Parts: sequence; C-alpha cells; structure tokens
Amino acid sequence: MTKKKADSFDFEQALEDLEELVSAMEQGELSLEDSLQAFEKGIKLTRECQVALKNAEQKVQLLISENGDTEELEFETDDD
Repeated sequence: MTKKKADSFDFEQALEDLEELVSAMEQGELSLEDSLQAFEKGIKLTRECQVALKNAEQKVQLLISENGDTEELEFETDDD
C-alpha cells in the first residue's frame, strides 16, 4: 500500500484555488492590500503548477525511455 505524502502537491486543487483568486480579483471588490496578497498567492500557485507539470513531463519521458520507443500514429480526421 502506498501512502500519499502529507506535503504532496495537489495540482487540481491548486488550479481551483488559482481560478478562485482570479475571479475574486476580476470582481474588483478587494482592497489594494488583499489584491496584492491574492496576486502573490497566485504567482506562488502558478510556479508550483509549472514545477508539477515539468516533473510529470520528465516522468513521462523516463517511462517512454524505459519501455522503448513509441510509434507515431496518424489520426484520421472527419472531412464531412
């Protein structure tokens, strides 16, 4: 059984939090101080999301290299 680390990053939750911050800031009802705090938190969440995406990409690349080359497939499109 694998345990999730207590300090592990929840990407989906971070995106939700970021969307809420943006929405609150767009409404324009925050004070200047609250807007600055929201902006600071948004920057932090954005950076954490970027790191998580980079780590996921590296993991995918590692899995691909461990399991051999991938085969390029052509996708059919509907021309109707």
